[in-house]
Amino acid sequence: MKKKNLSELTDEQLLIEKKELKKSKIINAILIGFLAGIVIVGIVSSIFAKKFVVLIPLLFPIYFIYKLVSNSKKNNELEVLLNERNLN
Repeated sequence: MKKKNLSELTDEQLLIEKKELKKSKIINAILIGFLAGIVIVGIVSSIFAKKFVVLIPLLFPIYFIYKLVSNSKKNNELEVLLNERNLN
């Protein structure tokens, strides 16, 4: 989302931001699912291979999942503003 002061936007602009937020939520959910699948496959394969050194590269997908989840929490400001203006 662009760096804007959301309280200064008009109702039409907020609805456009709401559509963009919905698209980004869907993309984030797909990415989180994909990365979680990578982590699960990596853990299962490392258990069967009896090599736990393979677990170290799995920190990268876990980090990206964390960043996606923390970014989605920042978008709550838009949802609160939409609720205040009754634009749901």
